Amino acid sequence: MKVILLQELKGRGGEGDVIEVARGFAVNYLLPRKVAIEATPGNVKQLEQRLHNIKKREDQRLNDAGSLASALEGKSVKIFAKVGEEGRLFGSVTAPMVEDAIRDQLGVEVDRRRIETHGHIKEVGPHTVDIAIYRDVKAQVVVDVVPEGSVVTETVVAEVEGVDASGEAFVEIVEETPEQAEDEVALEEAAEEVAEEAAE
Repeated sequence: MKVILLQELKGRGGEGDVIEVARGFAVNYLLPRKVAIEATPGNVKQLEQRLHNIKKREDQRLNDAGSLASALEGKSVKIFAKVGEEGRLFGSVTAPMVEDAIRDQLGVEVDRRRIETHGHIKEVGPHTVDIAIYRDVKAQVVVDVVPEGSVVTETVVAEVEGVDASGEAFVEIVEETPEQAEDEVALEEAAEEVAEEAAE
């Protein structure tokens, strides 16, 4: 049965395309949901009169899809997940989780039904997902799965000056995390306070 699409039908065509489909698919799905209308001679004639407007709308959709693809392509989002032994997740990262991460971290709205995770994401680390934006326009986003509760630490390099037991001056380079550096400063301040109180 021939139908005229009123909107995009994934993998089959876009608005204004005349396609052949199974009668049951048309009668039970496409026609009731207003995805398509039957390609009668009258409807085809109307379509020909509307083709210019349809082409303008299609060009705009493709342009918008290209802009969205540029905003997403190669970007990375982090998803925190509960992790068991050997880096395996409890459950898996789902398309709705990816949708939320993209919206919250990149400020871009995508339809979860257009996110292809290539099977279940069940391990920590980076995973590439495809987003089918419109027709042949796609973008790839890297989903970095991070264990819940893990903190990314950076190393602080500090110089420590002092005098050793034999009276020789020394300078030592120490690498430590920010938390270790804060703890040491707090200990030094406490020691200075005790020394000041003892001197009084």
